Amino acid sequence: MARILGVDIPRNKVMRVALTYLYGVGPKVAHQVLERTGIEQDRNSNDITEEEVQQIRKILEADFTVEGDLRREIGLNIKRLKDLGCYRGVRHRQGLPVRGQRTSTNARTRKGKAVAIAGKKSIKSLK
Repeated sequence: MARILGVDIPRNKVMRVALTYLYGVGPKVAHQVLERTGIEQDRNSNDITEEEVQQIRKILEADFTVEGDLRREIGLNIKRLKDLGCYRGVRHRQGLPVRGQRTSTNARTRKGKAVAIAGKKSIKSLK
């Protein structure tokens, strides 16, 4: 199993898919990297040599922001928005959708599990 930038590339997968397991590498970047190294797109990740792994690692480090550096950059961008106190920063701070989505319904991914309002008695118990 090959390690690229601290991530184990999965075994027995096509290389263009296996590279997408790296944070910040999607199908387009994986295609570009494999094209530059001269590795076939449909080659199995088990068949890759150590020299080819070194080539992929070198290209990713030189030309693309991936893994830890990308996570750090995104985290700093969000922190900057929060410190500015702009609308997007406030939404990040409150854990609500940032990009204009509605919250009266949906938005459960950002808001979390729905919590019932405690302490309210039902109408039947009042009669």
